[in-house]
Amino acid sequence: MTVITQVTVDFATAARLGLRDCYDWHQAVWKAFPRRDGEQRNFLTRLDQRREGFRLLIVSSVQPVRPDWCPRDEESWKSKPIPETFFTRTRYAFQLCANPTRKVARELPDGALTKNGRRVPLTAREELVEWIKRKGAQGGFTVVDATLRTFSRGREYFVKKGHAGLHSAVEFQGVLAVTDPVTFHETFTRGIGSAKAFGFGLLVLAPISEEPATP
Repeated sequence: MTVITQVTVDFATAARLGLRDCYDWHQAVWKAFPRRDGEQRNFLTRLDQRREGFRLLIVSSVQPVRPDWCPRDEESWKSKPIPETFFTRTRYAFQLCANPTRKVARELPDGALTKNGRRVPLTAREELVEWIKRKGAQGGFTVVDATLRTFSRGREYFVKKGHAGLHSAVEFQGVLAVTDPVTFHETFTRGIGSAKAFGFGLLVLAPISEEPATP
């Protein structure tokens, strides 16, 4: 089962709750999945700031429960399973807020290079296009070149357990074509790229064809 949940919170409520950065929201979302201490995260999120407040999307493999911090009106919490037929289309309009990075090896005193270097953000258009195409090839889809838009959403700073950090948010928009339906469904539930615990990697999809994808 795949469940999508939409949460809306006005600015005043978010301020009162102390929801200042992506780590604060990350902790708040965990309260929708109680009694899971020590378990791995099995949900994705996306946070958008709108004129009237924040919209939080949650995609999860289990049904979340409405946390105490969520406003009590009906419009603030909407949750429903995604029907399996949703994933049978061949083409979708998509949005993706991602944290595209590459690893840069660090040279050791003896001249050797580390296997796992630090991550640096990708910023050039060519790098971003190559990145999303590579993720698509791994994830069961291709991006229609003529439709692809990329733009920066800026740097997102956060504080986790007293340590400051930041992510470089990039928005991808366009049309994708499914090449492997099973892998594509797995990609949707698993997410794309790094920093998925902090609101990155969730594909927002809108079908634009009725033809079923070929298994």
